[in-house]
Amino acid sequence: MAEGGGGARRRAPALLEAARARYESLHISDDVFGESGPDSGGNPFYSTSAASRSSSAASSDDEHERPGPPPCVPAAAAAAAAQEPEEDEAGSGWSAALRDRPPPRFEDTGGPTRTMPPSASAMDFFQLFVPDNMLKNMVVQTNMYARKFQERFGSDGAWAEVTLAEMKAFLGYMISTSISHCESVLSIWSGGFYSNRGLAGVMSQARFEKILKYFHVVAFRSSQAAHGLYKVQPFLDALQSSFDTAFRPSQTQVLHEPLIDEDPVFIATCTERELRKRKKRKFSLWVRQCSSTGFIIQIYVHLKEGAGPDGLDALKNKPQLHGAVARSLCRNAAGKNYIVFTGPSITSLALFEEFEKQGIYCCGLLSSRKSDCTGLPRSMLASPATPPARGQHRIRTKGNMSLICWYNKGHFRFLTNAYSPVQQGVIIKRRSGEVPCPLAVEAFAAHLSYICRYDDKYSKYFISHKPNKTWQQVFWFAVSIAVNNAYILYKLSDAYHVQRYSRAQFGERLVRELLGLEDASPTP
Repeated sequence: MAEGGGGARRRAPALLEAARARYESLHISDDVFGESGPDSGGNPFYSTSAASRSSSAASSDDEHERPGPPPCVPAAAAAAAAQEPEEDEAGSGWSAALRDRPPPRFEDTGGPTRTMPPSASAMDFFQLFVPDNMLKNMVVQTNMYARKFQERFGSDGAWAEVTLAEMKAFLGYMISTSISHCESVLSIWSGGFYSNRGLAGVMSQARFEKILKYFHVVAFRSSQAAHGLYKVQPFLDALQSSFDTAFRPSQTQVLHEPLIDEDPVFIATCTERELRKRKKRKFSLWVRQCSSTGFIIQIYVHLKEGAGPDGLDALKNKPQLHGAVARSLCRNAAGKNYIVFTGPSITSLALFEEFEKQGIYCCGLLSSRKSDCTGLPRSMLASPATPPARGQHRIRTKGNMSLICWYNKGHFRFLTNAYSPVQQGVIIKRRSGEVPCPLAVEAFAAHLSYICRYDDKYSKYFISHKPNKTWQQVFWFAVSIAVNNAYILYKLSDAYHVQRYSRAQFGERLVRELLGLEDASPTP
Protein backbone atom coordinates (compact mmCIF):
# COMPACT_ATOMS: atom_id res chain seq x y z
CA MET A 1 0.00 0.00 0.00
CA ALA A 2 2.84 2.37 0.85
CA GLU A 3 4.44 1.71 -2.50
CA GLY A 4 1.17 2.45 -4.27
CA GLY A 5 0.82 5.72 -2.33
CA GLY A 6 4.37 6.68 -3.27
CA GLY A 7 3.60 6.01 -6.92
CA ALA A 8 0.56 8.27 -6.73
CA ARG A 9 2.67 11.01 -5.17
CA ARG A 10 5.25 10.63 -7.92
CA ARG A 11 2.53 10.85 -10.59
CA ALA A 12 1.03 14.05 -9.15
CA PRO A 13 3.80 16.41 -10.41
CA ALA A 14 3.58 14.78 -13.84
CA LEU A 15 -0.17 15.44 -13.96
CA LEU A 16 0.35 19.05 -12.97
CA GLU A 17 3.07 19.52 -15.56
CA ALA A 18 0.75 18.08 -18.19
CA ALA A 19 -1.96 20.51 -17.12
CA ARG A 20 0.40 23.47 -17.28
CA ALA A 21 1.53 22.45 -20.76
CA ARG A 22 -2.09 22.24 -21.88
CA TYR A 23 -2.90 25.65 -20.42
CA GLU A 24 0.14 27.20 -22.11
CA SER A 25 -1.27 25.97 -25.41
CA LEU A 26 -4.45 27.86 -24.47
CA HIS A 27 -2.43 31.10 -24.18
CA ILE A 28 -2.28 31.09 -20.36
CA SER A 29 0.92 32.71 -19.16
CA ASP A 30 2.53 33.02 -15.73
CA ASP A 31 1.24 35.56 -13.28
CA VAL A 32 2.30 38.97 -14.57
CA PHE A 33 3.03 40.34 -11.13
CA GLY A 34 5.82 37.80 -10.57
CA GLU A 35 4.93 37.35 -6.92
CA SER A 36 4.38 34.03 -5.22
CA GLY A 37 1.17 33.43 -3.35
CA PRO A 38 -1.66 30.97 -2.90
CA ASP A 39 -4.25 30.40 -5.57
CA SER A 40 -7.41 32.37 -5.14
CA GLY A 41 -9.42 29.33 -4.15
CA GLY A 42 -12.29 30.73 -6.21
CA ASN A 43 -11.92 28.28 -9.08
CA PRO A 44 -13.93 25.07 -8.72
CA PHE A 45 -12.13 23.35 -11.56
CA TYR A 46 -8.38 23.77 -11.29
CA SER A 47 -6.04 24.37 -8.37
CA THR A 48 -2.37 23.69 -7.77
CA SER A 49 -2.51 24.82 -4.15
CA ALA A 50 -1.83 22.27 -1.44
CA ALA A 51 -4.71 23.81 0.48
CA SER A 52 -7.13 23.32 -2.40
CA ARG A 53 -10.69 22.94 -1.18
CA SER A 54 -11.91 21.20 -4.28
CA SER A 55 -14.86 19.42 -2.71
CA SER A 56 -16.38 22.52 -1.13
CA ALA A 57 -15.58 24.85 -4.03
CA ALA A 58 -17.31 22.70 -6.61
CA SER A 59 -20.59 22.68 -4.73
CA SER A 60 -20.76 26.41 -4.01
CA ASP A 61 -23.39 28.58 -5.67
CA ASP A 62 -21.65 31.92 -4.98
CA GLU A 63 -20.99 33.08 -8.50
CA HIS A 64 -19.17 36.23 -7.42
CA GLU A 65 -16.28 34.05 -6.25
CA ARG A 66 -16.72 30.89 -8.25
CA PRO A 67 -19.15 29.56 -10.83
CA GLY A 68 -21.63 27.44 -8.96
CA PRO A 69 -24.24 25.12 -10.41
CA PRO A 70 -27.45 26.83 -11.39
CA PRO A 71 -30.50 26.10 -9.25
CA CYS A 72 -31.86 22.67 -10.01
CA VAL A 73 -35.18 22.28 -11.71
CA PRO A 74 -37.58 20.35 -9.43
CA ALA A 75 -37.62 16.58 -9.89
CA ALA A 76 -41.18 16.57 -11.23
CA ALA A 77 -40.31 19.17 -13.84
CA ALA A 78 -37.15 17.28 -14.70
CA ALA A 79 -39.11 14.08 -15.22
CA ALA A 80 -41.63 15.86 -17.41
CA ALA A 81 -38.85 17.44 -19.44
CA ALA A 82 -37.14 14.08 -19.86
CA GLN A 83 -40.25 12.59 -21.45
CA GLU A 84 -40.07 14.80 -24.49
CA PRO A 85 -36.39 15.80 -24.96
CA GLU A 86 -36.30 14.94 -28.63
CA GLU A 87 -39.38 17.01 -29.46
CA ASP A 88 -38.13 19.96 -27.42
CA GLU A 89 -34.66 19.97 -28.98
CA ALA A 90 -35.83 19.29 -32.54
CA GLY A 91 -38.39 22.06 -32.35
CA SER A 92 -35.73 24.62 -31.39
CA GLY A 93 -33.08 23.33 -33.81
CA TRP A 94 -30.84 21.61 -31.27
CA SER A 95 -29.35 18.20 -32.06
CA ALA A 96 -27.39 15.47 -30.25
CA ALA A 97 -25.23 14.93 -33.37
CA LEU A 98 -21.70 16.22 -32.80
CA ARG A 99 -19.22 17.27 -35.44
CA ASP A 100 -15.65 18.40 -35.11
CA ARG A 101 -14.67 21.85 -36.28
CA PRO A 102 -11.45 23.87 -36.15
CA PRO A 103 -11.03 26.72 -33.66
CA PRO A 104 -11.34 30.33 -34.88
CA ARG A 105 -8.32 31.30 -36.94
CA PHE A 106 -6.09 33.87 -35.29
CA GLU A 107 -2.80 35.01 -36.79
CA ASP A 108 -2.18 38.28 -34.98
CA THR A 109 0.73 38.49 -32.55
CA GLY A 110 -0.33 40.00 -29.25
CA GLY A 111 1.85 42.20 -27.07
CA PRO A 112 3.20 45.75 -26.85
CA THR A 113 3.15 47.74 -30.07
CA ARG A 114 6.17 49.85 -29.12
CA THR A 115 9.65 48.70 -28.16
CA MET A 116 10.79 50.50 -25.04
CA PRO A 117 14.55 50.94 -24.41
CA PRO A 118 16.21 48.99 -21.58
CA SER A 119 16.76 52.28 -19.76
CA ALA A 120 13.03 53.16 -19.73
CA SER A 121 11.77 54.30 -16.34
CA ALA A 122 8.47 53.66 -14.56
CA MET A 123 7.40 57.16 -15.59
CA ASP A 124 8.08 56.34 -19.26
CA PHE A 125 5.67 53.40 -19.11
CA PHE A 126 3.04 55.33 -17.17
CA GLN A 127 3.16 58.21 -19.64
CA LEU A 128 2.29 55.86 -22.47
CA PHE A 129 -1.21 56.18 -21.01
CA VAL A 130 -1.12 59.47 -19.08
CA PRO A 131 1.22 61.77 -21.05
CA ASP A 132 2.10 65.36 -20.25
CA ASN A 133 -0.62 66.78 -22.52
CA MET A 134 -3.25 65.05 -20.34
CA LEU A 135 -1.63 66.44 -17.20
CA LYS A 136 -1.42 69.94 -18.72
CA ASN A 137 -5.14 69.80 -19.43
CA MET A 138 -5.75 68.91 -15.78
CA VAL A 139 -3.65 71.94 -14.81
CA VAL A 140 -5.73 74.23 -17.05
CA GLN A 141 -9.08 72.82 -15.89
CA THR A 142 -8.12 72.92 -12.20
CA ASN A 143 -7.00 76.56 -12.41
CA MET A 144 -10.14 77.46 -14.36
CA TYR A 145 -12.39 75.82 -11.77
CA ALA A 146 -10.53 77.56 -8.93
CA ARG A 147 -11.05 80.99 -10.56
CA LYS A 148 -14.75 80.42 -11.17
CA PHE A 149 -15.24 78.98 -7.69
CA GLN A 150 -13.65 82.02 -6.06
CA GLU A 151 -15.64 84.42 -8.26
CA ARG A 152 -18.80 82.85 -6.90
CA PHE A 153 -17.91 82.11 -3.28
CA GLY A 154 -15.20 84.64 -2.51
CA SER A 155 -11.46 84.96 -2.90
CA ASP A 156 -9.09 82.34 -1.47
CA GLY A 157 -5.90 84.13 -0.48
CA ALA A 158 -4.03 80.88 0.11
CA TRP A 159 -4.56 79.69 -3.46
CA ALA A 160 -1.95 79.97 -6.21
CA GLU A 161 -2.36 78.48 -9.66
CA VAL A 162 -1.15 74.91 -9.89
CA THR A 163 1.79 74.01 -12.15
CA LEU A 164 2.59 70.89 -14.15
CA ALA A 165 5.21 69.79 -11.61
CA GLU A 166 2.70 70.18 -8.79
CA MET A 167 0.08 68.20 -10.70
CA LYS A 168 2.55 65.34 -11.14
CA ALA A 169 3.36 65.46 -7.44
CA PHE A 170 -0.37 65.48 -6.66
CA LEU A 171 -0.85 62.29 -8.71
CA GLY A 172 2.21 60.79 -7.07
CA TYR A 173 0.80 61.31 -3.58
CA MET A 174 -2.47 59.68 -4.59
CA ILE A 175 -0.75 56.71 -6.23
CA SER A 176 1.36 56.22 -3.11
CA THR A 177 -1.78 55.13 -1.22
CA SER A 178 -1.94 52.06 -3.51
CA ILE A 179 1.47 51.00 -2.15
CA SER A 180 1.07 51.88 1.52
CA HIS A 181 -2.67 50.99 1.60
CA CYS A 182 -3.33 53.90 3.94
CA GLU A 183 -6.96 55.00 4.07
CA SER A 184 -6.15 58.75 3.99
CA VAL A 185 -3.52 60.30 1.75
CA LEU A 186 -3.01 62.95 4.44
CA SER A 187 -1.35 60.27 6.57
CA ILE A 188 1.85 61.01 4.62
CA TRP A 189 2.26 64.26 6.60
CA SER A 190 1.19 62.82 9.93
CA GLY A 191 3.48 61.39 12.58
CA GLY A 192 1.75 58.03 12.52
CA PHE A 193 2.49 54.65 10.99
CA TYR A 194 1.88 55.77 7.39
CA SER A 195 3.93 58.97 7.56
CA ASN A 196 6.66 59.37 4.97
CA ARG A 197 9.10 62.24 5.51
CA GLY A 198 10.82 61.62 2.19
CA LEU A 199 7.60 62.25 0.25
CA ALA A 200 6.15 64.88 2.60
CA GLY A 201 9.02 67.30 1.96
CA VAL A 202 8.12 67.80 -1.72
CA MET A 203 4.83 69.58 -1.05
CA SER A 204 3.21 70.90 2.12
CA GLN A 205 -0.01 69.36 3.36
CA ALA A 206 -1.79 72.71 3.07
CA ARG A 207 -0.81 73.03 -0.60
CA PHE A 208 -1.90 69.44 -1.33
CA GLU A 209 -5.28 70.06 0.28
CA LYS A 210 -5.79 73.19 -1.83
CA ILE A 211 -5.09 71.28 -5.04
CA LEU A 212 -7.39 68.48 -3.86
CA LYS A 213 -10.15 71.02 -3.22
CA TYR A 214 -10.06 72.47 -6.74
CA PHE A 215 -8.87 69.46 -8.75
CA HIS A 216 -10.84 68.93 -11.97
CA VAL A 217 -10.45 67.14 -15.29
CA VAL A 218 -13.37 69.03 -16.88
CA ALA A 219 -14.27 72.17 -14.99
CA PHE A 220 -17.72 72.92 -16.39
CA ARG A 221 -20.52 71.16 -18.21
CA SER A 222 -20.80 71.95 -21.89
CA SER A 223 -24.18 72.46 -23.54
CA GLN A 224 -23.90 69.01 -25.18
CA ALA A 225 -22.85 67.16 -22.00
CA ALA A 226 -25.77 65.14 -20.70
CA HIS A 227 -23.87 62.16 -19.33
CA GLY A 228 -23.36 61.92 -15.58
CA LEU A 229 -19.63 61.31 -16.05
CA TYR A 230 -19.01 64.40 -18.18
CA LYS A 231 -16.32 65.57 -15.73
CA VAL A 232 -14.16 62.50 -16.38
CA GLN A 233 -15.33 61.15 -19.76
CA PRO A 234 -12.65 62.96 -21.85
CA PHE A 235 -9.97 61.39 -19.66
CA LEU A 236 -11.54 57.93 -20.03
CA ASP A 237 -11.72 58.35 -23.81
CA ALA A 238 -8.07 59.43 -24.03
CA LEU A 239 -7.03 56.58 -21.73
CA GLN A 240 -8.93 54.07 -23.87
CA SER A 241 -7.26 55.37 -27.01
CA SER A 242 -3.82 54.98 -25.42
CA PHE A 243 -4.63 51.39 -24.36
CA ASP A 244 -5.58 50.56 -27.96
CA THR A 245 -2.43 52.18 -29.30
CA ALA A 246 0.05 50.63 -26.86
CA PHE A 247 -1.05 46.98 -26.79
CA ARG A 248 -2.44 44.23 -29.01
CA PRO A 249 -4.31 41.58 -27.00
CA SER A 250 -4.09 37.83 -27.43
CA GLN A 251 -7.00 35.86 -28.88
CA THR A 252 -8.46 34.88 -25.49
CA GLN A 253 -10.06 37.59 -23.34
CA VAL A 254 -12.41 37.81 -20.35
CA LEU A 255 -15.33 40.15 -19.63
CA HIS A 256 -15.76 40.70 -15.90
CA GLU A 257 -16.02 43.14 -13.01
CA PRO A 258 -12.61 43.61 -11.37
CA LEU A 259 -12.29 43.35 -7.63
CA ILE A 260 -12.31 47.02 -6.65
CA ASP A 261 -14.81 47.42 -3.81
CA GLU A 262 -12.54 48.14 -0.85
CA ASP A 263 -8.96 47.92 0.28
CA PRO A 264 -8.60 44.59 2.17
CA VAL A 265 -6.41 46.15 4.87
CA PHE A 266 -9.06 48.77 5.65
CA ILE A 267 -11.87 46.18 5.73
CA ALA A 268 -9.87 44.02 8.15
CA THR A 269 -9.11 46.88 10.57
CA CYS A 270 -12.09 49.24 10.45
CA THR A 271 -15.05 49.20 12.82
CA GLU A 272 -18.67 48.48 11.90
CA ARG A 273 -19.49 52.15 12.39
CA GLU A 274 -16.82 53.16 9.88
CA LEU A 275 -18.20 50.64 7.38
CA ARG A 276 -21.73 52.00 7.75
CA LYS A 277 -20.50 55.57 7.20
CA ARG A 278 -18.91 54.71 3.86
CA LYS A 279 -21.08 55.37 0.86
CA LYS A 280 -21.68 52.62 -1.65
CA ARG A 281 -20.35 53.10 -5.15
CA LYS A 282 -22.85 54.66 -7.54
CA PHE A 283 -21.35 53.02 -10.61
CA SER A 284 -20.45 49.62 -11.99
CA LEU A 285 -17.01 49.11 -13.56
CA TRP A 286 -16.54 46.36 -16.17
CA VAL A 287 -13.45 45.49 -18.19
CA ARG A 288 -12.36 43.41 -21.15
CA GLN A 289 -9.06 41.86 -20.12
CA CYS A 290 -6.39 39.95 -22.02
CA SER A 291 -6.18 36.56 -20.32
CA SER A 292 -2.63 35.97 -21.54
CA THR A 293 -1.06 38.97 -19.80
CA GLY A 294 -3.74 40.55 -17.60
CA PHE A 295 -3.65 43.80 -19.61
CA ILE A 296 -7.01 45.58 -19.39
CA ILE A 297 -8.00 46.41 -22.94
CA GLN A 298 -11.34 48.16 -22.46
CA ILE A 299 -13.08 49.93 -19.56
CA TYR A 300 -16.81 50.48 -19.31
CA VAL A 301 -18.43 52.52 -16.54
CA HIS A 302 -22.17 52.26 -15.98
CA LEU A 303 -23.87 54.63 -13.55
CA LYS A 304 -26.24 52.95 -11.10
CA GLU A 305 -28.48 56.00 -11.13
CA GLY A 306 -28.50 56.46 -14.86
CA ALA A 307 -31.71 57.90 -16.27
CA GLY A 308 -33.85 56.32 -18.97
CA PRO A 309 -34.61 52.70 -19.91
CA ASP A 310 -30.92 51.87 -20.30
CA GLY A 311 -29.91 53.12 -16.86
CA LEU A 312 -28.59 50.71 -14.30
CA ASP A 313 -31.52 51.48 -11.98
CA ALA A 314 -33.98 50.32 -14.66
CA LEU A 315 -32.00 47.22 -15.66
CA LYS A 316 -30.55 46.14 -12.32
CA ASN A 317 -30.05 42.35 -12.06
CA LYS A 318 -31.43 41.87 -15.55
CA PRO A 319 -29.54 40.07 -18.33
CA GLN A 320 -30.20 42.91 -20.80
CA LEU A 321 -28.03 45.25 -18.72
CA HIS A 322 -25.06 42.92 -18.90
CA GLY A 323 -25.70 42.29 -22.58
CA ALA A 324 -25.46 46.05 -23.16
CA VAL A 325 -22.25 46.12 -21.11
CA ALA A 326 -20.79 43.27 -23.21
CA ARG A 327 -21.63 45.05 -26.47
CA SER A 328 -19.93 48.22 -25.26
CA LEU A 329 -16.82 46.34 -24.15
CA CYS A 330 -16.56 44.50 -27.49
CA ARG A 331 -17.36 47.38 -29.82
CA ASN A 332 -13.73 47.49 -31.05
CA ALA A 333 -13.29 43.70 -31.22
CA ALA A 334 -15.35 42.91 -34.33
CA GLY A 335 -13.74 40.91 -37.15
CA LYS A 336 -10.66 39.80 -35.19
CA ASN A 337 -11.74 36.25 -34.20
CA TYR A 338 -11.27 36.92 -30.50
CA ILE A 339 -12.49 34.31 -28.00
CA VAL A 340 -14.30 36.01 -25.12
CA PHE A 341 -15.06 34.24 -21.83
CA THR A 342 -18.14 35.45 -19.95
CA GLY A 343 -19.89 34.88 -16.64
CA PRO A 344 -23.51 33.77 -16.17
CA SER A 345 -24.98 37.27 -16.20
CA ILE A 346 -23.67 37.91 -19.74
CA THR A 347 -24.00 34.46 -21.30
CA SER A 348 -27.00 34.15 -23.64
CA LEU A 349 -27.72 32.47 -26.97
CA ALA A 350 -28.91 35.67 -28.67
CA LEU A 351 -25.79 37.64 -27.62
CA PHE A 352 -23.40 34.87 -28.67
CA GLU A 353 -25.09 34.56 -32.07
CA GLU A 354 -24.90 38.33 -32.50
CA PHE A 355 -21.19 38.32 -31.64
CA GLU A 356 -20.50 35.40 -34.00
CA LYS A 357 -21.83 37.46 -36.92
CA GLN A 358 -19.26 40.11 -35.95
CA GLY A 359 -16.35 37.67 -35.83
CA ILE A 360 -16.28 37.42 -32.02
CA TYR A 361 -16.48 33.94 -30.48
CA CYS A 362 -17.58 33.17 -26.96
CA CYS A 363 -17.45 30.64 -24.15
CA GLY A 364 -19.61 31.30 -21.11
CA LEU A 365 -20.98 29.73 -17.96
CA LEU A 366 -24.77 29.40 -17.78
CA SER A 367 -27.06 29.78 -14.78
CA SER A 368 -30.82 29.38 -14.96
CA ARG A 369 -31.05 32.06 -12.27
CA LYS A 370 -28.76 34.72 -13.77
CA SER A 371 -28.55 33.91 -17.50
CA ASP A 372 -31.00 34.61 -20.29
CA CYS A 373 -31.89 31.03 -21.25
CA THR A 374 -34.19 31.98 -24.13
CA GLY A 375 -33.80 29.54 -27.04
CA LEU A 376 -32.04 26.83 -25.03
CA PRO A 377 -33.60 23.33 -24.75
CA ARG A 378 -35.33 22.81 -21.42
CA SER A 379 -34.11 19.22 -21.25
CA MET A 380 -30.51 20.48 -20.93
CA LEU A 381 -31.43 22.93 -18.17
CA ALA A 382 -33.16 20.29 -16.05
CA SER A 383 -31.09 18.33 -13.54
CA PRO A 384 -31.75 14.58 -13.45
CA ALA A 385 -33.04 13.05 -10.24
CA THR A 386 -30.03 10.72 -10.08
CA PRO A 387 -26.68 12.55 -10.32
CA PRO A 388 -24.34 11.11 -12.97
CA ALA A 389 -20.73 10.15 -12.32
CA ARG A 390 -18.12 12.90 -12.06
CA GLY A 391 -16.87 13.98 -15.46
CA GLN A 392 -19.91 12.80 -17.41
CA HIS A 393 -21.51 15.29 -19.74
CA ARG A 394 -24.23 15.84 -22.31
CA ILE A 395 -23.87 18.08 -25.36
CA ARG A 396 -26.39 19.52 -27.80
CA THR A 397 -25.44 21.57 -30.84
CA LYS A 398 -27.11 24.14 -33.05
CA GLY A 399 -24.96 25.27 -35.94
CA ASN A 400 -21.61 26.25 -34.41
CA MET A 401 -23.14 26.63 -30.95
CA SER A 402 -22.64 23.93 -28.32
CA LEU A 403 -24.59 23.64 -25.07
CA ILE A 404 -22.69 21.53 -22.53
CA CYS A 405 -24.01 20.07 -19.28
CA TRP A 406 -21.04 18.72 -17.28
CA TYR A 407 -21.18 17.13 -13.84
CA ASN A 408 -18.53 17.58 -11.16
CA LYS A 409 -20.22 17.46 -7.72
CA GLY A 410 -22.81 19.71 -9.27
CA HIS A 411 -24.17 20.48 -12.74
CA PHE A 412 -22.24 23.09 -14.71
CA ARG A 413 -23.61 24.33 -18.01
CA PHE A 414 -21.62 26.10 -20.69
CA LEU A 415 -22.52 27.74 -23.98
CA THR A 416 -19.79 28.13 -26.61
CA ASN A 417 -19.15 28.57 -30.30
CA ALA A 418 -15.36 28.78 -29.90
CA TYR A 419 -14.47 25.15 -29.14
CA SER A 420 -15.28 21.88 -30.87
CA PRO A 421 -17.81 19.72 -28.98
CA VAL A 422 -15.83 16.63 -29.98
CA GLN A 423 -12.50 17.66 -28.46
CA GLN A 424 -11.92 16.40 -24.92
CA GLY A 425 -9.96 17.94 -22.05
CA VAL A 426 -9.31 17.22 -18.41
CA ILE A 427 -9.47 19.12 -15.13
CA ILE A 428 -6.64 18.41 -12.70
CA LYS A 429 -7.68 18.29 -9.04
CA ARG A 430 -4.93 17.79 -6.51
CA ARG A 431 -7.04 15.58 -4.26
CA SER A 432 -9.20 13.74 -6.75
CA GLY A 433 -6.88 13.55 -9.76
CA GLU A 434 -8.12 13.92 -13.33
CA VAL A 435 -11.74 14.71 -14.12
CA PRO A 436 -12.59 14.36 -17.84
CA CYS A 437 -14.48 17.20 -19.50
CA PRO A 438 -15.06 18.82 -22.90
CA LEU A 439 -12.27 21.10 -24.10
CA ALA A 440 -14.48 24.18 -23.64
CA VAL A 441 -14.80 23.43 -19.91
CA GLU A 442 -11.04 23.04 -19.53
CA ALA A 443 -10.41 26.30 -21.38
CA PHE A 444 -12.97 28.17 -19.28
CA ALA A 445 -11.48 26.82 -16.06
CA ALA A 446 -7.95 27.77 -17.11
CA HIS A 447 -8.83 31.34 -17.97
CA LEU A 448 -11.00 31.75 -14.89
CA SER A 449 -8.12 30.52 -12.71
CA TYR A 450 -5.78 33.07 -14.24
CA ILE A 451 -8.16 35.99 -13.78
CA CYS A 452 -8.89 34.95 -10.18
CA ARG A 453 -5.17 34.96 -9.36
CA TYR A 454 -4.74 38.26 -11.18
CA ASP A 455 -7.61 39.84 -9.22
CA ASP A 456 -6.15 38.64 -5.92
CA LYS A 457 -3.08 40.84 -6.55
CA TYR A 458 -4.76 43.43 -8.78
CA SER A 459 -7.04 44.60 -5.96
CA LYS A 460 -4.06 45.34 -3.70
CA TYR A 461 -2.81 48.14 -5.92
CA PHE A 462 -5.86 50.33 -6.33
CA ILE A 463 -5.54 53.87 -5.03
CA SER A 464 -6.96 53.80 -1.50
CA HIS A 465 -8.20 57.40 -1.54
CA LYS A 466 -12.03 57.26 -1.52
CA PRO A 467 -13.59 60.60 -2.49
CA ASN A 468 -17.34 61.16 -2.18
CA LYS A 469 -17.85 62.40 -5.73
CA THR A 470 -18.56 59.66 -8.24
CA TRP A 471 -16.50 61.15 -11.07
CA GLN A 472 -13.44 61.31 -8.80
CA GLN A 473 -13.90 57.68 -7.76
CA VAL A 474 -14.01 56.68 -11.42
CA PHE A 475 -10.96 58.81 -12.17
CA TRP A 476 -8.77 57.23 -9.48
CA PHE A 477 -9.89 53.73 -10.43
CA ALA A 478 -8.93 54.50 -14.04
CA VAL A 479 -5.52 55.82 -12.95
CA SER A 480 -4.99 52.62 -10.93
CA ILE A 481 -5.75 50.54 -14.02
CA ALA A 482 -3.30 52.65 -16.04
CA VAL A 483 -0.54 51.99 -13.48
CA ASN A 484 -1.22 48.25 -13.56
CA ASN A 485 -1.17 48.23 -17.36
CA ALA A 486 2.09 50.20 -17.29
CA TYR A 487 3.64 47.54 -15.07
CA ILE A 488 2.51 44.78 -17.45
CA LEU A 489 4.21 46.56 -20.36
CA TYR A 490 7.30 47.00 -18.19
CA LYS A 491 7.41 43.25 -17.48
CA LEU A 492 7.15 42.53 -21.21
CA SER A 493 10.01 44.92 -22.08
CA ASP A 494 13.80 44.76 -21.98
CA ALA A 495 13.78 47.19 -19.05
CA TYR A 496 12.53 44.40 -16.79
CA HIS A 497 15.66 42.34 -17.50
CA VAL A 498 17.85 45.28 -16.49
CA GLN A 499 16.11 45.98 -13.18
CA ARG A 500 13.50 43.48 -11.96
CA TYR A 501 11.00 45.49 -9.95
CA SER A 502 8.06 43.83 -8.24
CA ARG A 503 4.66 45.50 -8.62
CA ALA A 504 5.10 47.30 -5.29
CA GLN A 505 8.61 48.46 -6.19
CA PHE A 506 7.42 49.67 -9.60
CA GLY A 507 4.68 51.70 -7.92
CA GLU A 508 7.11 53.15 -5.42
CA ARG A 509 9.52 54.07 -8.19
CA LEU A 510 6.73 55.76 -10.15
CA VAL A 511 5.70 57.79 -7.10
CA ARG A 512 9.24 59.04 -6.57
CA GLU A 513 9.62 59.98 -10.23
CA LEU A 514 6.32 61.87 -10.21
CA LEU A 515 7.51 63.76 -7.13
CA GLY A 516 10.85 64.57 -8.74
CA LEU A 517 12.89 62.16 -6.61
CA GLU A 518 14.41 60.24 -9.52
CA ASP A 519 17.59 59.38 -7.65
CA ALA A 520 15.66 57.42 -4.97
CA SER A 521 15.51 53.67 -5.42
CA PRO A 522 12.74 51.37 -4.23
CA THR A 523 13.46 49.35 -1.17
CA PRO A 524 14.52 45.79 -2.02
